[in-house]
Amino acid sequence: MQETNSLVHCALRKNSELVIAISFVVTFKIYTGKSRLNLKISSKMGAHYHCIICSATITRRTDMLGHVRRHVNKGETKSRYIAASAAKPPNEILKEADTDVQVCPNYSIPQKTDSYFNPKMKLNRQLIFCTLAALAKERKPLECLDAFGATGIMGLQWAKHLGNAVKVTINDLNENSVTLIQENCHLNKLKVVVDSKEKEESDDILEEGEENLGNIKVTKMDANVLMHLRSFDFIHLDPFGTSVNYLDSAFRNIRNLGIVSVTSTDISSLYAKAQHVARRHYGCNIVRTEYYKELAARIVVAAVARAAARCNKGIEVLFAVALEHFVLVVVRVLRGPTSADETAKKIQYLIHCQWCEERIFQKDGNMVEENPYRQLPCNCHGSMPGKTAIELGPLWSSSLFNTGFLKRMLFESLHHGLDDIQTLIKTLIFESECTPQSQFSVPTPSNLKQEECGVFIKTTDDTTPDNYIAQGKRKGNETVTTLAKRQKTDVSTEHPPFYYNIHRHSIKGMNMPKLKKFLCYLSQAGFRVSRTHFDPMGVRTDAPLMQFKSILLKYSTPTYTGGQSEGHVQPASEDTVADRVEMSMNDKAEASSCRRW
Repeated sequence: MQETNSLVHCALRKNSELVIAISFVVTFKIYTGKSRLNLKISSKMGAHYHCIICSATITRRTDMLGHVRRHVNKGETKSRYIAASAAKPPNEILKEADTDVQVCPNYSIPQKTDSYFNPKMKLNRQLIFCTLAALAKERKPLECLDAFGATGIMGLQWAKHLGNAVKVTINDLNENSVTLIQENCHLNKLKVVVDSKEKEESDDILEEGEENLGNIKVTKMDANVLMHLRSFDFIHLDPFGTSVNYLDSAFRNIRNLGIVSVTSTDISSLYAKAQHVARRHYGCNIVRTEYYKELAARIVVAAVARAAARCNKGIEVLFAVALEHFVLVVVRVLRGPTSADETAKKIQYLIHCQWCEERIFQKDGNMVEENPYRQLPCNCHGSMPGKTAIELGPLWSSSLFNTGFLKRMLFESLHHGLDDIQTLIKTLIFESECTPQSQFSVPTPSNLKQEECGVFIKTTDDTTPDNYIAQGKRKGNETVTTLAKRQKTDVSTEHPPFYYNIHRHSIKGMNMPKLKKFLCYLSQAGFRVSRTHFDPMGVRTDAPLMQFKSILLKYSTPTYTGGQSEGHVQPASEDTVADRVEMSMNDKAEASSCRRW
């Protein structure tokens, strides 16, 4: 069978400005061995006409001629329609933290715009701004990089509010995004330096009497190439999805005691909804658990730690945040193979019981464990048939928060008036210390001097040599050795890993105590306890799960169902319920004296 398509074009012209192209689509089928010719019209559309002015599709010839006459009577031409279709809607101007930014139409839909802007990431931008503001108190000026600028909102906030303390570079690979970043710089009265030519654009865009607030360098290149070519004190990575493809380049030229912040938005894999993707990107085996958000944060930190160790650098985690839309990890870089070795030792596997959800990190050592179930505090393997535990990881096993740095961030948020983020930072401070909220006091500049990573951090204008060491210089070898020994002995002061959800471990037929009172009961039992930002009903404590459940059972009251017997799970538990009721009556005075959380 041989198929041929014939296109018949008819053109009409009137007043030398109207051209109509009419296309017929006819399909001929010639069958060999037969004497007849069949004419077959396309089954989907059939023969049709296209108007060259408005691109309308019309099936009948008489309708097409009438359609053309209407264009002629209105004086409409092809050029007029092309200009109307090419006109773009005006860009919308949004304001965030006293920074104006132009956004393209459909700015909140990544598939429909080149310059993506997510208003829900405002908390993320404020956290990173407070981090940079705290780092700027240590040394200045800082070379800062926003590797994926999009609209440039983050770099604009840095330059506008921190001024000469930072030298901001905003990078993006998309040409439209680079143009939009330059327009936003002029919108905020910031001078633009393009690429490496050090050529400043003219100031004719600014009105008379206006002054430039600072300079921003705008580059258009791949983020990996840029981070290989230049050194920075602060790097922020916020790609669309996972950031593992850019970690090696970020740690290649980062300066000593610099900070790398990583925002990961691939929450489907990190939150164990797509476990095969997590194994492909992070080389990690995970399942959905009650502490899945902290598990995601430790997965990202482990990937960051491995990338730093490959570059002979170690890290100290300043804080890690996992919320609904993103996972943010901020680390300080420590150069040297010794720091890299110490960092690599903190990446371990986790043993997780699938029955009671007890968990514990595997012990150090290369020897094969004969019975790894013995490491778990629970006895589910002995009482339940089959294999009860799985191995998750590798994960970051050390602390996720630096209390001193978080207090400095809180001070910066107060100083710059970022009210939206102060509650979250306070919760992070309670979580890092694993202490009740009632013991918290607002930090002041006088008590913000601290020691981090073997370095006395300069946080005030006091220049007494006894208070800190010059910018970026490490202490002597003897002092560093002493510090490492002290850190090994102070491991118990770190916050306990992971948390328990109070609803997950509630007892059927019993009313749980209020969360604040339950925290008080745990504290009175001698355990460290605090709330966690990962879960509003989560409790971070060093109490084993058995102790956690026993205290929860002790202070729970029975639920009465109006004489129905469904509330009693076991008949033998009636005496236990009566004892709990009597115990709850005796503990009313004790509960009333609990401090507020």
